Amino acid sequence: MMPDEAISLIDHDATWATRFAEQQVRLSELLGPLLVGSIEHVGSTAVPGLRAKPIVDLLAPVTSLAVARHAIPRLTEGGWLFWPDDPNGGYRLWFLRPRPDARTHHLQIIAHDHPAARALIVFRDALREDPGLRDAYAALKGQLAARHRNDRDAYTNAKADFVRAVLRAQGAAEPPRRPL
Repeated sequence: MMPDEAISLIDHDATWATRFAEQQVRLSELLGPLLVGSIEHVGSTAVPGLRAKPIVDLLAPVTSLAVARHAIPRLTEGGWLFWPDDPNGGYRLWFLRPRPDARTHHLQIIAHDHPAARALIVFRDALREDPGLRDAYAALKGQLAARHRNDRDAYTNAKADFVRAVLRAQGAAEPPRRPL
């Protein structure tokens, strides 16, 4: 196990969109015909005005997760670190770059028609469209980052009720998530 980076939230940074676009181009080349639609910028760095961990989250919607597994070696050669023990590996392939103790990007590869893919986009869009919701989420994240600074899984799990409520209000299914 490599040491993991502590949770630290910073003010929104306009360069996150550029960092996303750079990886979107590279990943489109690496994943090519496996993709269904565009690679999406998701997560808090995709929401202007929202404090976030400075890690750009990407969603790559693919035709089939089983077929996408064949791209793992290409992605690894492209600088992505695959997490083979992801407890949510039944519906996604999860990567980070460059290493756990100095993250800049997260990548989820999910079948385009899986509810988890839709949930990531619906949640992002709800935060973009509702400043009050965005501010409530920012406050929660700040509290949880202070409480769970060195436990990423606890931090993510503690946000689950908020995420679930937003998705229900938007008519979207809750993404299946198994904690570590």
